[in-house]
Amino acid sequence: MKLKVMLTAATAALALTTGAAMADAVKIGIAAEPYPPFAAPDAAGNWTGWEVEIANAICAAEEMECEITPTGWDGIIPSLMGEQIDVIMASMSITEDRAKKIDFSDYYYKTPAVIVTAKDSGITPDADGLSGKILGVQASTTHQAYANAHFEDVASEIRVYQTQDEANQDLYSGRIDAVQADSIAMADFIDSDIGGCCEIVGPVADDAAILGNGVGAGVRKGDDELREKLNAGIAKILEDGTHDEITKKYFSTSIYSN
Repeated sequence: MKLKVMLTAATAALALTTGAAMADAVKIGIAAEPYPPFAAPDAAGNWTGWEVEIANAICAAEEMECEITPTGWDGIIPSLMGEQIDVIMASMSITEDRAKKIDFSDYYYKTPAVIVTAKDSGITPDADGLSGKILGVQASTTHQAYANAHFEDVASEIRVYQTQDEANQDLYSGRIDAVQADSIAMADFIDSDIGGCCEIVGPVADDAAILGNGVGAGVRKGDDELREKLNAGIAKILEDGTHDEITKKYFSTSIYSN
């Protein structure tokens, strides 16, 4: 799926410097694994969702031609560094570890990490509550890193899944006791047909060093022109209400906190 916006002559004249050449379509890398309501393919195979719309809105605000490019989550940073994509917009938290490899835009959403269990499980979102339990997390995420740091010594197992949907299915089926994931993504699961089995029991204690400071767009080190354009686009859609307008289509509350 592409959002095509004609570049102005002035913009095109400036588009010959660092990183991704602005005269070419900017490839926006999203995770190839569905992650509703942020990104998922529709019946026709077109990618839709909150994060897809936000990416397109940022591109439109900065008069960039952009192309949504699904990329396997495990290889999304190598794909950026190898220039198969130009930007990562895949609910990637801004963390110190990732910032050693790539640069980030300002954050465009920020929500807590939560623990979800079967209803009335009695499990709490802390080490005591997860003692002796099987906790599911998605591979190569801040949630996996957090679980390893805070729950590895108490949980009977930290079970790692390639997609969040696989973890959710095992929670529904009773094969695991809990999952840790983003609050908004899990609220969408709770509202689904199978999610009625379960409930969010609360957020985990904050650990900014692992969980980061919100979700931003990732670019290659030194690609300052593109990063600055993304920052400008984020600021514009926040200021003109586009961010709120898109958010209201998917969520009942704001997912951007200062």
